[in-house]
Amino acid sequence: MGSQNKRVNKKSSIVRVYLPPDANCLLSVWDHCLRSRNYVNVVIAGKYQAPQWLTMDEAILHCQQGIGVWKWASNDNDHEPDVVMACCGDVPTLETLAAVSILRKHLPDLKIRVINVVDLMKLEPETEHPHGLSEVGFDALFTKNKPVVFAFHGYPWLIHRLTYRRTNHENIHVRGYKEEGTITTYFDMTVLNDLDRFHLVQDVINRIPKPGEDGAALKELVKNKLIEHKKYIYKNGLDMPEIRNWKWS
Repeated sequence: MGSQNKRVNKKSSIVRVYLPPDANCLLSVWDHCLRSRNYVNVVIAGKYQAPQWLTMDEAILHCQQGIGVWKWASNDNDHEPDVVMACCGDVPTLETLAAVSILRKHLPDLKIRVINVVDLMKLEPETEHPHGLSEVGFDALFTKNKPVVFAFHGYPWLIHRLTYRRTNHENIHVRGYKEEGTITTYFDMTVLNDLDRFHLVQDVINRIPKPGEDGAALKELVKNKLIEHKKYIYKNGLDMPEIRNWKWS
């Protein structure tokens, strides 16, 4: 967690921070880093078996762009979304996609745009970092006025630091590491930091206008899921089957 926060304090001309969401993106990023010269490259990746979201060709293109809309997970159909769900890092990506699947099932009319960030410096303005997005480019992705729920691998304040000049910054809500943890299950670590799929669903419902009765019912459902999760791991010592066996569909 701390390495990326320290590195972004270095001169922007030499620092690059990458958070690949899956193995193919990790291979693409690593290949790029090994070919680069005169840069400080920081790659944040896990060491556990995780879902593969992109083919190798898709991963290469996504990593070259550094940031992008995952249209296969979105349902805004290239129109203005009701909410943007952004993710940066392997675990935040998994939990964001799981949250999106819950929202799309229970609130099918909600237009969701999913954005994945590989190159953290894309969030900075182009005037501050060579990899930074222009204002037009950032607004095209994150909109000018829609709620953004951002799941991040590191400290939430870092995302705010990188985006505080952006048009829609006041609508960006970040979930990330808040130094909560103990000897517990994999999924419970995300719950302790409010970075899990159920908290992300609650965040969306709290920020979209007029969630209605379906939104209220879904909020109650995920609240009960969090209670069920705690009871299950206390009794069984591992995560619920629906968590362990979850797959995108």
